[in-house]
Amino acid sequence: ELSNGLRALLISDFSGADGKAEGEDGEDKGASEEREEEQQGEEEGDSGEGSEEDEEEDEEEEQDSDFDELDEDNAAAALCISVGSFSDPDDLPGLAHFLEHMVFMGSEKYPAENGFDAFLKKHGGSDNASTDCERTIFQFDVQRKYFREALDRWAQFFICPLMIEDAIDREVEAVDSEYQLARPSDSHRKEMLFGSLAKPGHPMGKFCWGNAQTLKHEPREKQINTYQRLRHFWRRYYSAHYMTLAVQSKGTRTETIATRPPSLYKAASQLPGEPRVDFSDLQQPFDTPAFNKLYRVVPVRKVHALTISWAVPPQGKHYRVKPLHYISWLIGHEGTGSILSLLRKKCWALALFGGNSETGFDQNTTYSIFSISITLTDQGYQNFYEVVHFVFQYLKMLQTLGPQQRSDLYTYIHIYIYIYVYTDPIEFVENICENMQLFPKDDFLTGDQLMFEYDPQVISAALSLLTPDRANLLLLSPENEGHCPLREKWFGTCYSMEDISDEWAQRWTGDFELNPELHLPAENKFIATDFALKTADCPDSEFPVRVVNTDRGCLWYKKDNKFKIPKAYIRFNLISPMIQKSPENLVLFDIFVNILAHNLAEPAYEADVAQLEYKLVAGEHGLVIRLKGFNHKLPLLLKLIVDHLAEFSADPGVFTMFSEQLKKTYFNILIKPERLGKDVRLLILEHCRWSVIQKYQAVMKGLTVDDLLTFVSGLKAELYTEGLVQGNFTRMFLKCVALIKLQFQPLSAEVPVLFRVVELPQKQHLCKVKSLNKGDANSEVTVYYQSGLKNLREHALMELMVMHMEEPCFDFLRTKETLGYQVYPTCRNTSGVLGFSVTVETQATKFSTEFVEAKIEEFLVSFGERLSSLSEESFRTQVTALIKLKECEDAHLGEEVDRNWFEVVTQQYVFKRLNKEIEALKLFTQEELVSWFLEHRNNSRKLSVHVVGYGVEENDPTEQSAACSTDSPDNPPSSAYGEVSELTFLPISSPLLQDVKLISDIRAFTSSLPLHPYHKILS
Repeated sequence: ELSNGLRALLISDFSGADGKAEGEDGEDKGASEEREEEQQGEEEGDSGEGSEEDEEEDEEEEQDSDFDELDEDNAAAALCISVGSFSDPDDLPGLAHFLEHMVFMGSEKYPAENGFDAFLKKHGGSDNASTDCERTIFQFDVQRKYFREALDRWAQFFICPLMIEDAIDREVEAVDSEYQLARPSDSHRKEMLFGSLAKPGHPMGKFCWGNAQTLKHEPREKQINTYQRLRHFWRRYYSAHYMTLAVQSKGTRTETIATRPPSLYKAASQLPGEPRVDFSDLQQPFDTPAFNKLYRVVPVRKVHALTISWAVPPQGKHYRVKPLHYISWLIGHEGTGSILSLLRKKCWALALFGGNSETGFDQNTTYSIFSISITLTDQGYQNFYEVVHFVFQYLKMLQTLGPQQRSDLYTYIHIYIYIYVYTDPIEFVENICENMQLFPKDDFLTGDQLMFEYDPQVISAALSLLTPDRANLLLLSPENEGHCPLREKWFGTCYSMEDISDEWAQRWTGDFELNPELHLPAENKFIATDFALKTADCPDSEFPVRVVNTDRGCLWYKKDNKFKIPKAYIRFNLISPMIQKSPENLVLFDIFVNILAHNLAEPAYEADVAQLEYKLVAGEHGLVIRLKGFNHKLPLLLKLIVDHLAEFSADPGVFTMFSEQLKKTYFNILIKPERLGKDVRLLILEHCRWSVIQKYQAVMKGLTVDDLLTFVSGLKAELYTEGLVQGNFTRMFLKCVALIKLQFQPLSAEVPVLFRVVELPQKQHLCKVKSLNKGDANSEVTVYYQSGLKNLREHALMELMVMHMEEPCFDFLRTKETLGYQVYPTCRNTSGVLGFSVTVETQATKFSTEFVEAKIEEFLVSFGERLSSLSEESFRTQVTALIKLKECEDAHLGEEVDRNWFEVVTQQYVFKRLNKEIEALKLFTQEELVSWFLEHRNNSRKLSVHVVGYGVEENDPTEQSAACSTDSPDNPPSSAYGEVSELTFLPISSPLLQDVKLISDIRAFTSSLPLHPYHKILS
């Protein structure tokens, strides 16, 4: 701790000299650029088994650029300031969030508004920031060589930020756009509604997002000077004694920072010190009559979801015991005797999550939330009180039995930490700087993860608070539409409030019976006990080696001798010609994967708890099986999956449950502008692709369980399987991997693992469709340039061009033109066909999509001029940055596996791809880059896709609140849910686009276009 109050932690990473740190293991990243995994689930984990949507939310839409994923070898820093939205002034909601944006708009020492982002992009870095209830976090990473200069530039934001008045109005629009993008999110809407239930005057009731109304229009009406208040807020709270700093770099470089401190160490003391903000006296914010009620809510998506919540005293002081973690582990268990197991047997629920997310909303100094969220089926919704009763019965059982010292729970957590989970430096320091605000010094690294002590009294005290009379029930369903007259102020959520049913309230008040089908989980037999590293039984190899190659498939293998951890990865792709034959087959494939995951859920759950993870993915052309975890018991999990696949069966009730769920899932995909835009773009570009709309039409027509069993029989009859095994296995183990039990025949003809792509004409085309989310203001504009069949060298050149484009694109379209919060260029690899695009997500209440298109064109003109005047030094700097990113060693085994699996699943097998791209980059000249860009502009095969939101700029009537009215004879029902079974094509209205060819019939347009042959990027 320094004399000015700043607390700093310097982390030296000495790995790399003789092997990486022993660590694992980020989320698997899908490598294929245009994979369609949306059928697997819906956002926020609400759609049930086999869900890939949570991964999709985190991943870029297209994963064709390696440099986005390879920054783990950078140095990183993060700063946590103990102030957040709880400290917002009552007359300026969202000010803390707005300040988080504004401090990045240049400093006195480095005045360029986007100078820091430009510096990071030039040197392979990134940055981000977030505002929570009581904390604000800033973080960045950059190549180690430039870390000290980046640290100084970053520090200036907290020492002397520019925050010029001219930037205020522009950046308010970015904050407003972020808010508009969040409005259709049911999870955000639930949070705002929940916060509104707090006692009057409690900060939980504040509008933490901020928007143009609260930060610009209302302050002007009230003659509030936002600029002066922003500066006052910064002076008051961005002070050294509120700050914790975590810095990570390679060994000696961190020591240099310690001996020659960055400017942030000393300069932050120039800020006046005042007592820390403390909200801990505002306890029990939800101790009100309005809390213990049933709230029915109309969601944006089509989903039935029940959330049962309790507000308990803040649990931060019990971090060594983590009582809520203990309870959530039992509540969220999915094995025999669990709540979810019982609900699945009744076909009442698809998923259950319990616990505390440890975000500021769920846990702060005034309360902690314990919630149980259940995704219900149609039947489950009809019986939701019974579902609640099962939950209360389980909790009563836990309270009756009292805490148990579960060896399996404590063992797996400590094993998980012992085999340390290596994360990117930027994620690591972000986590640590916040831990420094919460825990004593000795627990900075593990205070948020380990259960240090078992204290039954603390656990019992928390359990005793989870009673029916203290619970809040939140029931989301489209069925609530027309019965919810109340409207939440900021997100417009329609809801109703009612007392708990007298029948159930009286039943829960008494000594209600326990359910004999509910019991504690058995001890876990999947927990690994053998962590020995296997001795290699074959020559070491840098890349995977094909060890099996038959007409039924092939298997690739690589023994891990680099990371030296007792873990392994197993992946298979079971390719079948049945999948892409029709939209009906695609729907049946989705149902099959969901039911297979459902059948596995209970028997495989113990393996999941024991850090043996599996995922079943309905890929474009095959069933992808992914396993990872401690190698000791991983073969048991593989055998379990293969057995269930070979002996697949489908109960009619389960079939109906997932058929109904898929209707909602497809609907929920199509109402997202970014997903609809992708669907339309790929429907145009990829020949014989079936759209999500066609899948929705197929499932709505109705399919039977006999259709499913016929499809699965055909699917399993002929297959081609490709596999990859990597990690702590010997070659002898591979004998256990064979999928012999499936008894399939080889394919009669080869099945391509990609689509053929149309060759766009040398003229601009526009496909403009109306958003399928009725009333949603959000629009998306993507301008795509097709390059064609190119080799590996040209793909590297496109990456370089897009990397040059990123910062000026952000500066022009977001910072200066304020078109939207999400603005980005992307390198596109569409089934082997190269291209690039620029995307802007905007709002129809502010801009028309045609205006945005014109602004993108302005940007591309200015970018061409900028590229032509680029100095040789600047060009070389960017080339070096991209090379350095590609040269970064893998941070964990999972990254190496992802890269190798991409080569296997795309059947390209160029395992040296990174090395080849690096060699190509070293030979590029500035003239080639300029010529490459101009070639696409002058001979453009250009396709624009507009998804048009609802708003005055698109000549729509102003938003109505009819959805919150109640049905009556005088007030016929008006649904907020639009029809998604067909596209509505819109005409061109702007004179600027009169020369553009409009696409209003996609099949008619594409049927006349030539097709590129199948193409792989091999050399």
